Amino acid sequence: MSDKVCVGAIGGAFGVHGEVRLKSFTADPEAIADYAPLTSEDGSRSFDVQITRPVSGGFAARLSGIRSKEEADALRGLKLFAPRDRLPSLPDDEYYHADLIGLAVHDTGGAELGRVKTVLNHGAGDLLEVQLKGEARSVLLPFTLAVVPTVDLTAGRIVADPPEGLLE
Repeated sequence: MSDKVCVGAIGGAFGVHGEVRLKSFTADPEAIADYAPLTSEDGSRSFDVQITRPVSGGFAARLSGIRSKEEADALRGLKLFAPRDRLPSLPDDEYYHADLIGLAVHDTGGAELGRVKTVLNHGAGDLLEVQLKGEARSVLLPFTLAVVPTVDLTAGRIVADPPEGLLE
């Protein structure tokens, strides 16, 4: 597990005074500011965050050191990370998406199906995109207790019971 977790991303400038459009990946979207200072993935940039107002698809926010539209636009696409120890502890049946990516996925018989490529959520629940072992294609696996009965972060593996026909 990484010592940093991606908690948001910058969508570009919002207005002409250095505000950015901020998309939050936290359970309580406004709580992203509570985990500041946030850093770039490599840690080379660090920002304090002040949410100014909600906007379509996220928030308008001020980041420390960003004063102009040009500086804000230059940050478009930047992912923002918080140290894991600043984030709340999760119950046993909840996971940070960052912890699931890269885990091996095995079927209930123990055969490896592939690895988690990403975790998606389009509003109806989480989906694990699993890159199938030895294949170029990937499949979307519903991240429900019925389909994914076991997540073992210590062993680095997930046990899945994919719906019939999914892997064909």
